[in-house]
Amino acid sequence: MSESYPRHHPDIVLITGATGDFGKAFAQRFAALGAKLILHGRSQEKLDALAKTLDADVHTILFDITDKVAMKAALDNLPETFQNIDLLINNAGGALGADPAYQADPEDWETMIDINNKGLVLMTRFVLDGMVKRKRGHIINIGSTAGSYPYPGGHVYCATKAFVKQFSLALRADLQGSNIRVTNVEPGMVETQFSLKRFKGDAEKAKGVYANTTPLTAKDVAESVFWAATLPAHFNVNRLEIMPTVQSFGALPVERFD
Repeated sequence: MSESYPRHHPDIVLITGATGDFGKAFAQRFAALGAKLILHGRSQEKLDALAKTLDADVHTILFDITDKVAMKAALDNLPETFQNIDLLINNAGGALGADPAYQADPEDWETMIDINNKGLVLMTRFVLDGMVKRKRGHIINIGSTAGSYPYPGGHVYCATKAFVKQFSLALRADLQGSNIRVTNVEPGMVETQFSLKRFKGDAEKAKGVYANTTPLTAKDVAESVFWAATLPAHFNVNRLEIMPTVQSFGALPVERFD
């Protein structure tokens, strides 16, 4: 992008799940731009530690993303200088388990739906009020290629990310004429703590996911989010699907009989 190309500079950025690998990378990228940051997490200790690393004006909000009452209270009580949110990055989410559906833990399914879907839509709803009134704003949802390309063991996780994709597109349709942008960023394989959490602390399983290959990094995803967020206000990226060069689309499996 040439120096003469006009950039959009969001003034206040809210990042959910800010203490995770993606969240930290997003915070660092937008802090470098000079934006004020609202960082969400479930651990005040981790939020404070992250804030200390950033050369930015930071406000932290502490609640479980599945707690609607606490979420609403945190947003209603933002300091005046942090109230006009320009950019919401719905980043909180994750996967739990990779067993076949008939062996999966139903509680894992409920947790993924609560975090990846219910938390995301409620946060979006609460932040949208102000954006619509100001006729200014951008919502970037962190989806996944799993929302387009299912795989064994993905079942509910894939479904939650397909929901995020479709919700993003429907939201974009609803917001026609509001001057609010909506983007779904859909990464493929990225080496983060994602797999360690998915396999509930089994480091060997998590390590095997990224063995002998070159996945994307959290910084790669942050660069994609930053690009979409800093394009001119008349330019909306509906969907941005990204993969490492080593990853592609899997062949459709066929069961063969003797």
